[in-house]
Amino acid sequence: MNAIKNNIPNAITSLNLLCGALAIIAAFQCNDTLLWGLKGYQVAYVLIALAAVADFLDGFSARLLHAVSNIGAELDSLSDLVSFGLAPAMVLYNLMLNDGCCPCWALITMLIPVFGAIRLARFNVDTNQKTTFTGLPIPANAIFWIGFTAWYAVSPMPEWAVAIAVVLLSYLMVCPLRMFSLKLHSLSPKENWAQYTLVVATIALLAFVGLPGLAVLIALYVVLSIFKKEK
Repeated sequence: MNAIKNNIPNAITSLNLLCGALAIIAAFQCNDTLLWGLKGYQVAYVLIALAAVADFLDGFSARLLHAVSNIGAELDSLSDLVSFGLAPAMVLYNLMLNDGCCPCWALITMLIPVFGAIRLARFNVDTNQKTTFTGLPIPANAIFWIGFTAWYAVSPMPEWAVAIAVVLLSYLMVCPLRMFSLKLHSLSPKENWAQYTLVVATIALLAFVGLPGLAVLIALYVVLSIFKKEK
C-alpha cells in the first residue's frame, strides 16, 4: 500500500507530462479542426491547462500523502519543461510557419524551452524560492504564450516583433528579478495587494479581452513584481 500511496503524486505528474506531449502533437495540426470544433492550437491550450491542473494536484497530493520525494521533484521539472516550455513554443512555431513565416525566424521559438530548462534547473538548486521566485516561473511563461498566440492566430505580426517577445520572455525566466508568489499567508490587503490586483485583473481581462488578455496579465505580473520589490 505504501508503494501505491508514494507513487500517486508521480502518476499525477506523469499526466502533466502526457498532456504536454499531446499538446505538442495538437500544435503540429494547429489550423486543423480536431475536437469539439476546436482547432489544433486551441486543443493545445486545453491540454496545457489540464497539465497545469495536474501540476497543482501532484504537489498537493504529495504533501497530503506525505509522499514528497527527490524523484518526484525531478519528474515534476521534466514535465513542466514539456508542458509549459516546449508545448507553447511548438504552438507558436507552427502558427508562424502556417502564416508563411521564414523557418529560420520560426526557429527562434526554441529559445523558450532552452531558457525554461535553465530556469527550472536553477529553481531545483535554489533554496530561496519558497515564498518568492527568481525570474518568471515557467507556468507563467506558458500563460503568456497562450495569450500571445491566441492574438497572433487572428492577427499575425511581423517576425521581428515575435522575436523580440521570445527573447524578452526567455530573459525574464532567468533574470534576477524577484517575483511574488500567488500563495497567501494571510488575508491582509496591505500585505497581498499585488496578488489581489492580479486576481481582479485576470477576471477583467478574460471578460473583456478573452484569451489574448493573458499576455497582458503576465506583463502586469512582471510590473507588479518590480513595484512590490521597490516597496
